[in-house]
Amino acid sequence: QVQLVESGGGSVQPGGSLRLSCVASGFTFSWYSMKWYRQAPGKERQWVASITPSGASVDYADFAKGRFTISRDNAKNTVYLQMNSLKPEDTAEYHCYTTKDDAWGQGIQVTISS
Repeated sequence: QVQLVESGGGSVQPGGSLRLSCVASGFTFSWYSMKWYRQAPGKERQWVASITPSGASVDYADFAKGRFTISRDNAKNTVYLQMNSLKPEDTAEYHCYTTKDDAWGQGIQVTISS
């Protein structure tokens, strides 16, 4: 059974940083690309970033470029999202995702507020 468990969210002031983690289990993590999405209240879900199985290639939504960094540690079955220079508009619930069984994590809240 595929499981994705996010952690590392919280509330920070504008300009601050957070590092999200997503620990995967129930499948061969190193075989699959991983993605981060986010959803703010009343808004559509947005893709944030993707990383290939080896970690050699990454891609970002325009709003994330230059501020967010996706990475992974296949030995730890974990994907990360380092978020810097956070803005109030980054406030959302962040989810990790894998195409393995179309699985989603439960989500972690990120709130940017002064």
